[in-house]
Amino acid sequence: MELSFPLHSRTPLEWGRAVLAEPIPLLIDHAFLEKKAATNAMELLTRWPNDWLDGWVETMTAVARDEANHLAQVVRLLLARGGRMDRYHKNPYAGALRQLVRKGEPTELLDRLLVAALIEVRSCERFAVLAEASSDAELAAFYRALYASEFGHYTVFLKLARAFSRGVDERWEEMLAAEAVILAGQEPGPRIHSGVAR
Repeated sequence: MELSFPLHSRTPLEWGRAVLAEPIPLLIDHAFLEKKAATNAMELLTRWPNDWLDGWVETMTAVARDEANHLAQVVRLLLARGGRMDRYHKNPYAGALRQLVRKGEPTELLDRLLVAALIEVRSCERFAVLAEASSDAELAAFYRALYASEFGHYTVFLKLARAFSRGVDERWEEMLAAEAVILAGQEPGPRIHSGVAR
């Protein structure tokens, strides 16, 4: 099933082949990505808008559960291949996206939801590329399975943003444009959100 991405840039297949050349560091980076996604959903669990939204807590709980399950899957793959998680990890892509978040309510919560949606939709797009580029059947199947789940999370975050705030589409377009610039400035390497080698 081909899903439609609102992203302002596309990841070439060559990126997928390049990062898959180092599967252990890629899996380590991916594990931390899933850990952060689960943590973010748990943090948002009690950050609902002043106007209570039906389904907010249930939705964040479900996302956190999904992401924790993805983390467990990545760790199983990593350990089975002789790798292990590092103690420390930096994600300059996510860090740069977080700089887009405006302080103070309600814009801070809106921007946090939109950043979460950005990370999910870019991850979804990257997993599709990895599934296509991988010659390892196990990894290809794994990334293919994650593809639809991450797309679902992207739509959930965007739907929640639109449920409690007006004018979301304009801000969403601004952030999509910023995301493409941020991604283009990332260094190449075995990371889910790395740059494309020139």
